[in-house]
Amino acid sequence: MRALFILGLFLLSVAVQGKVFERCELARTLKRLGMDGFRGVSLANWMCLARWESSYNTRATNYNPGSRSTDYGIFQINSRYWCNDGKTPRAVNACHISCSALLQDDITQAVACAKRVVSDPQGIRAWVAWRNRCQNQDLTQYVRGCGV
Repeated sequence: MRALFILGLFLLSVAVQGKVFERCELARTLKRLGMDGFRGVSLANWMCLARWESSYNTRATNYNPGSRSTDYGIFQINSRYWCNDGKTPRAVNACHISCSALLQDDITQAVACAKRVVSDPQGIRAWVAWRNRCQNQDLTQYVRGCGV
């Protein structure tokens, strides 16, 4: 009985944590979903962005008290502009998506929304972590050895 309880707690913690991609697994997934070269953004740039925004975690969230908005998922997509979480004041929802969809282990919808974000005039510069950690850096380490 105790073993079942411990197993249940373990499974619950895995469910709450979400999927944390391995680096090369994410690189292959993003390439398969058409991110390499989308709007001129290399796969290495997307990988760097995901590393510093979420540590490759699909369930990452970050509340922004100043704007009363939240960043969601592997790309930390913001509820003020891109998704609907039902609690962010004056939300735009430009991706026409529930923010909870950005927290799924299947990142297809998160990728579609990230493509929408990068299609705006600001492009990949919309992500602060990309500007601070990836812009003008050698990003080969993010895809090295992944066969992509």
